[in-house]
Amino acid sequence: MNNYTRFIYEMKRKVSNFSKNISNKLSKPKSKFIAQMIYGFLKSQSVLLSEISRALKENILLKKTIERLSRNLENFDDQKELIEEYIRKIKPHINENTVFCCDKSDLVKPHSYELELLDRVRDGSTGETEKGYDTFEIAALTENKELPIEIYSRIYSSLEKGFKSQNIEALNGLDFVEKHFGKKGIYALDRGYDANRYFKYFSKGNKDFVIRATKKRNVIYKGKSLNIEKVAALYKGKYAYHYKNKKNKERNLKFSYAPIKLPALKDKELTLVIIRGLGKKPMLLISNLRPDAKKLTLAILKTYIRRWKIEEYFRFKKQKFDSENFRVRSMKKIRNLDLILSITIGFLALFSDKRRKTKLRIIVKKVSERIYDIPDFDYYALADGIKEILTKSYSGITSFLNSYYKKRRSQKRLRLSLPL
Repeated sequence: MNNYTRFIYEMKRKVSNFSKNISNKLSKPKSKFIAQMIYGFLKSQSVLLSEISRALKENILLKKTIERLSRNLENFDDQKELIEEYIRKIKPHINENTVFCCDKSDLVKPHSYELELLDRVRDGSTGETEKGYDTFEIAALTENKELPIEIYSRIYSSLEKGFKSQNIEALNGLDFVEKHFGKKGIYALDRGYDANRYFKYFSKGNKDFVIRATKKRNVIYKGKSLNIEKVAALYKGKYAYHYKNKKNKERNLKFSYAPIKLPALKDKELTLVIIRGLGKKPMLLISNLRPDAKKLTLAILKTYIRRWKIEEYFRFKKQKFDSENFRVRSMKKIRNLDLILSITIGFLALFSDKRRKTKLRIIVKKVSERIYDIPDFDYYALADGIKEILTKSYSGITSFLNSYYKKRRSQKRLRLSLPL
Protein backbone atom coordinates (compact mmCIF):
# COMPACT_ATOMS: atom_id res chain seq x y z
CA MET A 1 0.00 0.00 0.00
CA ASN A 2 3.02 2.30 0.45
CA ASN A 3 4.06 2.14 -3.19
CA TYR A 4 1.36 3.71 -5.36
CA THR A 5 3.48 4.01 -8.53
CA ARG A 6 1.97 1.00 -10.27
CA PHE A 7 -1.59 1.93 -9.35
CA ILE A 8 -1.09 5.55 -10.44
CA TYR A 9 0.11 4.27 -13.81
CA GLU A 10 -2.80 1.84 -14.12
CA MET A 11 -5.34 4.54 -13.26
CA LYS A 12 -3.87 6.97 -15.78
CA ARG A 13 -3.88 4.21 -18.37
CA LYS A 14 -7.53 3.45 -17.65
CA VAL A 15 -8.48 7.12 -17.99
CA SER A 16 -6.46 7.39 -21.21
CA ASN A 17 -7.97 4.25 -22.75
CA PHE A 18 -11.49 5.27 -21.79
CA SER A 19 -11.00 8.78 -23.16
CA LYS A 20 -9.41 7.47 -26.36
CA ASN A 21 -12.32 5.07 -26.93
CA ILE A 22 -15.01 7.73 -26.60
CA SER A 23 -13.09 10.42 -28.51
CA ASN A 24 -11.64 8.34 -31.32
CA LYS A 25 -13.54 10.40 -33.91
CA LEU A 26 -12.14 13.67 -32.58
CA SER A 27 -8.90 15.42 -33.45
CA LYS A 28 -5.84 14.68 -31.30
CA PRO A 29 -5.99 18.04 -29.44
CA LYS A 30 -9.68 17.57 -28.63
CA SER A 31 -9.10 13.98 -27.56
CA LYS A 32 -6.36 15.18 -25.20
CA PHE A 33 -8.66 17.88 -23.86
CA ILE A 34 -11.33 15.29 -22.97
CA ALA A 35 -8.74 13.09 -21.22
CA GLN A 36 -7.38 16.06 -19.26
CA MET A 37 -10.85 17.11 -18.14
CA ILE A 38 -11.81 13.59 -17.01
CA TYR A 39 -8.54 13.24 -15.11
CA GLY A 40 -8.97 16.73 -13.64
CA PHE A 41 -12.49 15.94 -12.42
CA LEU A 42 -11.36 12.68 -10.82
CA LYS A 43 -8.40 14.21 -9.02
CA SER A 44 -9.86 17.59 -8.01
CA GLN A 45 -13.49 16.54 -7.44
CA SER A 46 -14.45 20.04 -8.56
CA VAL A 47 -16.02 21.77 -11.57
CA LEU A 48 -13.85 24.85 -11.04
CA LEU A 49 -11.39 25.21 -13.92
CA SER A 50 -8.80 26.51 -11.46
CA GLU A 51 -8.96 23.28 -9.43
CA ILE A 52 -8.98 21.09 -12.53
CA SER A 53 -5.93 22.99 -13.79
CA ARG A 54 -4.10 22.47 -10.49
CA ALA A 55 -4.84 18.75 -10.75
CA LEU A 56 -3.15 18.64 -14.18
CA LYS A 57 0.17 19.91 -12.71
CA GLU A 58 1.43 21.32 -16.00
CA ASN A 59 4.84 22.99 -16.24
CA ILE A 60 3.32 26.31 -17.28
CA LEU A 61 1.60 29.16 -15.46
CA LEU A 62 -1.68 28.06 -13.86
CA LYS A 63 -3.40 30.99 -15.58
CA LYS A 64 -2.38 29.63 -18.99
CA THR A 65 -3.85 26.19 -18.23
CA ILE A 66 -7.13 27.75 -17.05
CA GLU A 67 -7.34 29.90 -20.17
CA ARG A 68 -6.70 26.89 -22.43
CA LEU A 69 -9.38 24.76 -20.75
CA SER A 70 -11.85 27.66 -20.89
CA ARG A 71 -11.09 28.23 -24.57
CA ASN A 72 -11.47 24.53 -25.36
CA LEU A 73 -14.83 24.39 -23.57
CA GLU A 74 -16.09 27.27 -25.69
CA ASN A 75 -14.71 25.88 -28.97
CA PHE A 76 -15.79 22.27 -28.46
CA ASP A 77 -18.45 21.49 -31.09
CA ASP A 78 -18.19 17.70 -31.23
CA GLN A 79 -20.80 16.89 -28.61
CA LYS A 80 -22.70 14.53 -30.90
CA GLU A 81 -19.63 12.46 -31.79
CA LEU A 82 -18.53 12.27 -28.16
CA ILE A 83 -21.99 11.22 -26.94
CA GLU A 84 -22.39 8.61 -29.68
CA GLU A 85 -19.08 6.94 -28.79
CA TYR A 86 -19.87 7.08 -25.07
CA ILE A 87 -23.24 5.43 -25.68
CA ARG A 88 -21.53 2.77 -27.78
CA LYS A 89 -19.22 2.10 -24.82
CA ILE A 90 -22.07 1.51 -22.37
CA LYS A 91 -24.51 -0.16 -24.77
CA PRO A 92 -23.36 -3.75 -24.02
CA HIS A 93 -24.47 -3.28 -20.40
CA ILE A 94 -28.07 -2.39 -21.30
CA ASN A 95 -30.64 -5.19 -21.51
CA GLU A 96 -34.31 -5.97 -20.84
CA ASN A 97 -33.80 -5.79 -17.07
CA THR A 98 -32.18 -2.35 -17.10
CA VAL A 99 -34.09 0.33 -15.19
CA PHE A 100 -33.98 3.79 -16.77
CA CYS A 101 -34.53 6.36 -14.01
CA CYS A 102 -35.62 9.85 -15.02
CA ASP A 103 -35.18 12.91 -12.85
CA LYS A 104 -35.86 16.62 -13.17
CA SER A 105 -33.55 18.72 -11.05
CA ASP A 106 -32.02 22.18 -10.90
CA LEU A 107 -28.73 24.04 -10.72
CA VAL A 108 -29.21 27.02 -8.42
CA LYS A 109 -26.98 30.10 -8.79
CA PRO A 110 -28.50 32.66 -6.39
CA HIS A 111 -25.46 34.96 -6.33
CA SER A 112 -24.70 34.96 -10.05
CA TYR A 113 -25.51 37.80 -12.42
CA GLU A 114 -23.40 37.39 -15.54
CA LEU A 115 -24.33 33.84 -16.59
CA GLU A 116 -25.92 33.48 -20.00
CA LEU A 117 -29.69 32.82 -20.04
CA LEU A 118 -29.85 32.74 -16.24
CA ASP A 119 -33.41 31.66 -15.45
CA ARG A 120 -35.77 31.52 -12.45
CA VAL A 121 -36.14 27.95 -11.18
CA ARG A 122 -37.64 26.18 -8.19
CA ASP A 123 -34.94 25.06 -5.79
CA GLY A 124 -35.81 21.43 -5.02
CA SER A 125 -34.05 21.54 -1.64
CA THR A 126 -35.83 24.63 -0.28
CA GLY A 127 -38.95 24.99 -2.40
CA GLU A 128 -38.04 28.62 -3.06
CA THR A 129 -37.63 30.25 -6.48
CA GLU A 130 -34.01 31.16 -7.24
CA LYS A 131 -31.80 32.09 -10.16
CA GLY A 132 -30.46 29.05 -11.98
CA TYR A 133 -31.15 26.41 -14.62
CA ASP A 134 -33.39 23.36 -14.87
CA THR A 135 -31.96 19.95 -15.72
CA PHE A 136 -33.32 16.65 -16.99
CA GLU A 137 -31.27 13.49 -16.52
CA ILE A 138 -31.63 9.78 -17.16
CA ALA A 139 -29.42 7.16 -15.52
CA ALA A 140 -29.48 3.39 -15.96
CA LEU A 141 -29.39 0.71 -13.27
CA THR A 142 -27.86 -2.40 -14.83
CA GLU A 143 -27.33 -5.96 -13.67
CA ASN A 144 -23.53 -6.09 -13.77
CA LYS A 145 -22.65 -2.63 -12.48
CA GLU A 146 -22.79 -1.70 -8.83
CA LEU A 147 -23.46 1.94 -9.65
CA PRO A 148 -25.91 3.77 -11.96
CA ILE A 149 -24.64 4.77 -15.41
CA GLU A 150 -25.38 8.25 -16.75
CA ILE A 151 -27.30 8.03 -20.02
CA TYR A 152 -28.61 11.53 -20.69
CA SER A 153 -28.10 14.95 -19.14
CA ARG A 154 -29.32 18.31 -20.36
CA ILE A 155 -29.21 21.75 -18.76
CA TYR A 156 -31.78 24.16 -20.15
CA SER A 157 -33.32 27.59 -19.68
CA SER A 158 -36.82 28.77 -20.52
CA LEU A 159 -35.20 31.98 -21.80
CA GLU A 160 -33.41 30.11 -24.56
CA LYS A 161 -34.60 30.63 -28.12
CA GLY A 162 -36.70 27.66 -29.24
CA PHE A 163 -37.56 26.51 -25.72
CA LYS A 164 -41.07 25.00 -25.60
CA SER A 165 -41.70 23.43 -22.20
CA GLN A 166 -40.22 21.25 -19.48
CA ASN A 167 -42.37 18.37 -20.68
CA ILE A 168 -40.88 18.65 -24.17
CA GLU A 169 -37.39 18.59 -22.65
CA ALA A 170 -38.28 15.38 -20.79
CA LEU A 171 -39.81 13.77 -23.87
CA ASN A 172 -36.71 14.64 -25.91
CA GLY A 173 -34.63 12.80 -23.31
CA LEU A 174 -36.91 9.76 -23.48
CA ASP A 175 -36.67 9.83 -27.29
CA PHE A 176 -32.88 9.85 -26.98
CA VAL A 177 -32.96 6.64 -24.92
CA GLU A 178 -35.28 4.91 -27.38
CA LYS A 179 -33.14 5.99 -30.34
CA HIS A 180 -30.04 4.39 -28.84
CA PHE A 181 -31.45 1.42 -26.90
CA GLY A 182 -34.74 0.67 -28.61
CA LYS A 183 -37.49 -0.87 -26.44
CA LYS A 184 -35.08 -2.34 -23.89
CA GLY A 185 -35.49 -1.74 -20.19
CA ILE A 186 -38.15 -0.38 -17.86
CA TYR A 187 -38.64 3.34 -17.24
CA ALA A 188 -39.11 4.38 -13.61
CA LEU A 189 -40.46 7.88 -13.00
CA ASP A 190 -41.47 9.84 -9.91
CA ARG A 191 -44.76 11.61 -9.15
CA GLY A 192 -43.79 14.63 -11.24
CA TYR A 193 -44.43 12.52 -14.33
CA ASP A 194 -47.91 11.34 -13.37
CA ALA A 195 -49.47 13.09 -16.36
CA ASN A 196 -51.54 11.80 -19.27
CA ARG A 197 -48.96 12.83 -21.85
CA TYR A 198 -46.40 10.42 -20.35
CA PHE A 199 -48.84 7.52 -20.07
CA LYS A 200 -49.78 8.11 -23.71
CA TYR A 201 -46.13 8.40 -24.72
CA PHE A 202 -45.13 5.05 -23.19
CA SER A 203 -48.30 3.29 -24.35
CA LYS A 204 -47.90 4.49 -27.93
CA GLY A 205 -44.26 3.41 -27.98
CA ASN A 206 -44.97 0.04 -26.30
CA LYS A 207 -42.31 0.72 -23.67
CA ASP A 208 -42.46 -0.70 -20.15
CA PHE A 209 -42.87 1.83 -17.37
CA VAL A 210 -43.51 2.27 -13.66
CA ILE A 211 -44.76 5.71 -12.58
CA ARG A 212 -45.48 6.73 -9.02
CA ALA A 213 -49.01 8.13 -8.91
CA THR A 214 -50.20 11.27 -7.13
CA LYS A 215 -53.11 11.13 -4.70
CA LYS A 216 -55.22 13.28 -7.05
CA ARG A 217 -55.14 10.70 -9.85
CA ASN A 218 -58.48 9.21 -10.95
CA VAL A 219 -58.54 5.69 -12.38
CA ILE A 220 -61.16 3.39 -13.87
CA TYR A 221 -61.67 0.41 -11.57
CA LYS A 222 -64.30 -2.23 -12.42
CA GLY A 223 -65.88 0.13 -14.90
CA LYS A 224 -66.15 3.10 -12.53
CA SER A 225 -64.05 6.26 -12.28
CA LEU A 226 -62.66 6.49 -8.75
CA ASN A 227 -59.97 8.39 -6.92
CA ILE A 228 -56.87 6.22 -6.73
CA GLU A 229 -56.79 6.34 -2.91
CA LYS A 230 -60.29 4.88 -2.74
CA VAL A 231 -59.15 1.97 -4.86
CA ALA A 232 -56.05 1.52 -2.70
CA ALA A 233 -58.19 1.40 0.44
CA LEU A 234 -59.77 -1.81 -0.85
CA TYR A 235 -56.41 -3.63 -0.69
CA LYS A 236 -54.70 -4.18 2.66
CA GLY A 237 -51.65 -6.09 1.45
CA LYS A 238 -51.82 -9.64 0.12
CA TYR A 239 -48.05 -10.21 -0.12
CA ALA A 240 -45.07 -9.40 2.13
CA TYR A 241 -41.61 -8.18 1.21
CA HIS A 242 -38.59 -7.49 3.44
CA TYR A 243 -35.68 -5.33 2.34
CA LYS A 244 -33.04 -2.90 3.61
CA ASN A 245 -33.55 0.72 2.68
CA LYS A 246 -30.84 3.21 1.69
CA LYS A 247 -30.07 3.75 5.39
CA ASN A 248 -29.54 0.00 5.76
CA LYS A 249 -32.63 -0.40 7.95
CA GLU A 250 -34.95 -3.37 7.67
CA ARG A 251 -38.34 -2.51 6.19
CA ASN A 252 -41.33 -4.82 6.14
CA LEU A 253 -43.72 -4.08 3.32
CA LYS A 254 -47.10 -5.41 2.31
CA PHE A 255 -48.32 -5.03 -1.24
CA SER A 256 -51.20 -5.89 -3.53
CA TYR A 257 -52.15 -5.14 -7.12
CA ALA A 258 -55.32 -4.20 -8.96
CA PRO A 259 -56.18 -4.04 -12.68
CA ILE A 260 -57.08 -0.49 -13.72
CA LYS A 261 -57.43 1.81 -16.71
CA LEU A 262 -57.03 5.55 -17.05
CA PRO A 263 -59.81 7.91 -18.21
CA ALA A 264 -57.45 9.24 -20.91
CA LEU A 265 -56.44 5.71 -22.01
CA LYS A 266 -59.56 3.58 -21.74
CA ASP A 267 -58.25 1.00 -24.21
CA LYS A 268 -55.06 0.28 -22.24
CA GLU A 269 -55.05 -2.20 -19.35
CA LEU A 270 -52.71 -1.10 -16.59
CA THR A 271 -51.72 -2.30 -13.13
CA LEU A 272 -51.94 -0.42 -9.86
CA VAL A 273 -49.52 -1.67 -7.19
CA ILE A 274 -50.38 -0.66 -3.61
CA ILE A 275 -47.43 -0.72 -1.19
CA ARG A 276 -47.87 -0.29 2.56
CA GLY A 277 -45.10 0.21 5.09
CA LEU A 278 -43.17 3.14 3.61
CA GLY A 279 -45.18 5.87 5.29
CA LYS A 280 -48.55 6.75 6.75
CA LYS A 281 -50.18 6.43 3.34
CA PRO A 282 -49.54 3.69 0.80
CA MET A 283 -47.22 4.22 -2.13
CA LEU A 284 -49.11 3.85 -5.42
CA LEU A 285 -47.40 2.72 -8.61
CA ILE A 286 -48.98 2.54 -12.06
CA SER A 287 -47.38 0.24 -14.62
CA ASN A 288 -48.15 -1.34 -17.97
CA LEU A 289 -46.49 -4.54 -16.76
CA ARG A 290 -49.29 -7.08 -16.34
CA PRO A 291 -48.69 -9.17 -13.22
CA ASP A 292 -50.87 -12.20 -12.55
CA ALA A 293 -48.92 -13.44 -9.53
CA LYS A 294 -46.74 -12.29 -6.65
CA LYS A 295 -43.53 -12.71 -8.64
CA LEU A 296 -44.42 -10.19 -11.34
CA THR A 297 -46.01 -7.76 -8.89
CA LEU A 298 -42.86 -7.89 -6.80
CA ALA A 299 -40.87 -7.07 -9.96
CA ILE A 300 -42.76 -3.78 -10.25
CA LEU A 301 -42.11 -3.01 -6.59
CA LYS A 302 -38.41 -3.81 -6.88
CA THR A 303 -38.12 -1.71 -10.02
CA TYR A 304 -39.29 1.37 -8.19
CA ILE A 305 -37.30 0.64 -5.04
CA ARG A 306 -34.18 0.40 -7.19
CA ARG A 307 -35.03 3.86 -8.50
CA TRP A 308 -34.25 5.30 -5.07
CA LYS A 309 -30.60 4.45 -5.67
CA ILE A 310 -30.64 7.08 -8.39
CA GLU A 311 -31.48 9.83 -5.91
CA GLU A 312 -28.12 9.20 -4.24
CA TYR A 313 -26.45 9.32 -7.66
CA PHE A 314 -27.86 12.76 -8.50
CA ARG A 315 -26.98 13.98 -5.00
CA PHE A 316 -23.46 12.65 -5.49
CA LYS A 317 -23.04 14.56 -8.74
CA LYS A 318 -24.02 17.81 -7.02
CA GLN A 319 -22.19 17.35 -3.74
CA LYS A 320 -18.98 15.48 -4.54
CA PHE A 321 -18.10 17.59 -7.60
CA ASP A 322 -19.90 20.70 -6.31
CA SER A 323 -21.52 20.90 -9.74
CA GLU A 324 -23.58 23.99 -8.87
CA ASN A 325 -20.38 25.94 -8.20
CA PHE A 326 -19.28 26.28 -11.83
CA ARG A 327 -17.91 29.69 -12.85
CA VAL A 328 -18.01 29.45 -16.64
CA ARG A 329 -20.53 31.92 -18.03
CA SER A 330 -21.74 30.89 -21.48
CA MET A 331 -24.44 28.25 -21.90
CA LYS A 332 -22.20 26.37 -24.31
CA LYS A 333 -19.42 26.11 -21.72
CA ILE A 334 -21.89 25.13 -19.01
CA ARG A 335 -23.31 22.32 -21.14
CA ASN A 336 -19.89 21.07 -22.25
CA LEU A 337 -18.70 21.07 -18.64
CA ASP A 338 -21.78 19.07 -17.60
CA LEU A 339 -21.36 16.67 -20.52
CA ILE A 340 -17.76 15.81 -19.63
CA LEU A 341 -18.62 15.55 -15.92
CA SER A 342 -21.47 13.14 -16.74
CA ILE A 343 -19.09 11.04 -18.84
CA THR A 344 -16.57 11.07 -15.98
CA ILE A 345 -19.19 9.68 -13.61
CA GLY A 346 -20.02 7.15 -16.33
CA PHE A 347 -16.35 6.11 -16.17
CA LEU A 348 -16.75 5.52 -12.42
CA ALA A 349 -19.82 3.35 -13.04
CA LEU A 350 -18.04 1.27 -15.67
CA PHE A 351 -15.15 0.85 -13.24
CA SER A 352 -17.56 -0.71 -10.73
CA ASP A 353 -18.04 -3.96 -12.65
CA LYS A 354 -19.33 -6.63 -10.23
CA ARG A 355 -17.81 -9.47 -12.24
CA ARG A 356 -14.27 -8.18 -12.79
CA LYS A 357 -12.04 -8.22 -9.71
CA THR A 358 -8.94 -6.54 -11.16
CA LYS A 359 -6.04 -5.64 -8.89
CA LEU A 360 -6.64 -1.94 -9.51
CA ARG A 361 -10.30 -2.21 -8.57
CA ILE A 362 -9.37 -4.17 -5.43
CA ILE A 363 -6.80 -1.58 -4.36
CA VAL A 364 -9.23 1.30 -4.95
CA LYS A 365 -11.78 -0.53 -2.81
CA LYS A 366 -9.20 -1.05 -0.05
CA VAL A 367 -8.21 2.61 -0.14
CA SER A 368 -11.86 3.68 0.01
CA GLU A 369 -12.49 1.35 2.97
CA ARG A 370 -9.50 2.86 4.74
CA ILE A 371 -10.96 6.35 4.24
CA TYR A 372 -14.55 5.49 5.11
CA ASP A 373 -14.01 2.51 7.43
CA ILE A 374 -17.08 0.92 5.82
CA PRO A 375 -17.39 -1.89 3.25
CA ASP A 376 -19.86 -0.08 0.96
CA PHE A 377 -18.40 0.55 -2.48
CA ASP A 378 -20.63 3.45 -3.49
CA TYR A 379 -19.89 6.47 -5.65
CA TYR A 380 -18.43 8.48 -2.76
CA ALA A 381 -16.04 5.74 -1.67
CA LEU A 382 -15.03 4.93 -5.25
CA ALA A 383 -14.36 8.59 -6.14
CA ASP A 384 -12.34 9.18 -2.98
CA GLY A 385 -10.36 5.97 -3.47
CA ILE A 386 -9.36 7.07 -6.98
CA LYS A 387 -8.58 10.61 -5.80
CA GLU A 388 -6.37 9.24 -3.02
CA ILE A 389 -4.33 7.26 -5.56
CA LEU A 390 -4.01 10.14 -8.07
CA THR A 391 -3.03 12.59 -5.32
CA LYS A 392 0.15 10.54 -4.81
CA SER A 393 1.24 11.31 -8.39
CA TYR A 394 4.02 13.87 -8.80
CA SER A 395 2.81 14.74 -12.29
CA GLY A 396 -0.51 15.19 -14.07
CA ILE A 397 -1.69 13.28 -17.10
CA THR A 398 -0.37 15.48 -19.93
CA SER A 399 3.10 13.91 -20.08
CA PHE A 400 1.51 10.48 -19.76
CA LEU A 401 -0.78 11.24 -22.72
CA ASN A 402 2.14 12.41 -24.85
CA SER A 403 4.05 9.17 -24.28
CA TYR A 404 0.81 7.20 -24.58
CA TYR A 405 0.01 8.60 -28.04
CA LYS A 406 3.63 8.28 -29.11
CA LYS A 407 3.64 4.60 -28.11
CA ARG A 408 0.37 3.96 -29.95
CA ARG A 409 1.74 5.62 -33.12
CA SER A 410 4.86 3.45 -32.92
CA GLN A 411 2.76 0.32 -32.52
CA LYS A 412 0.61 1.36 -35.48
CA ARG A 413 3.65 1.96 -37.70
CA LEU A 414 5.09 -1.41 -36.61
CA ARG A 415 1.86 -3.20 -37.56
CA LEU A 416 1.83 -1.48 -40.95
CA SER A 417 5.46 -2.41 -41.60
CA LEU A 418 5.01 -6.08 -40.81
CA PRO A 419 4.80 -8.36 -43.88
CA LEU A 420 1.39 -9.81 -44.68
